[in-house]
Amino acid sequence: MSTRNTFNTLTIDTFACAWCGLTVSATAADGTRRNHCPSCLHSRHVTDHVEGGPSDCHGRMSPIAIAVLRTGDWMVIHRCVRCDELTSNPICADDNQLVLMRMAVRPLAQPPFPLEAFGGL
Repeated sequence: MSTRNTFNTLTIDTFACAWCGLTVSATAADGTRRNHCPSCLHSRHVTDHVEGGPSDCHGRMSPIAIAVLRTGDWMVIHRCVRCDELTSNPICADDNQLVLMRMAVRPLAQPPFPLEAFGGL
């Protein structure tokens, strides 16, 4: 989202990715606000909603999984590397599709149990 300062010049909200360093516009291609890097999907933990927790952790939020809502919308699940808080954020239209798909199929590619267990069924 763009804002105007007192000198009537247009400023664009951007942030530097905490992981890859890419300069990212805070407005996604579809006009929605974004809080994660479209290239690597990492984010910064800026608001702690845990009661009694630190107000602004500023830890790096690492993308760990994909969740699909009943509506079919995809959400990126992030975990803070500093305080371990989990958050979910909607994907944006210009997010890296390869990274999204790799996270979505990871549970099938690396199951938490041996696949040989299915051989006897």
